[in-house]
Amino acid sequence: MQSLRSIALSAIGLLLVLAAFVFTASLGLILAGLVSLAMIGSALSARFSAKPAPVRARSNSYSAQAASNRDAARNSGREPRIWNDGRGTIIDL
Repeated sequence: MQSLRSIALSAIGLLLVLAAFVFTASLGLILAGLVSLAMIGSALSARFSAKPAPVRARSNSYSAQAASNRDAARNSGREPRIWNDGRGTIIDL
């Protein structure tokens, strides 16, 4: 009778450990699935989002050098451009 009780308790303990393992593994798989869905959504969002348009900047300084630089830029047909490409601000003079 004593050995039957110990076998039953061992079997119950083994089943509890197995159930805990299955529960933990299923939670891990669910978490991995959610993270992968978030990464796929982020990649698709980045692919289909609109690209930032460059912003044209003009000098507001009234010094003689700035005025001559501004006139030279106007005469050459090129204005300085400032835009952010997502990794930092770019200033194209």
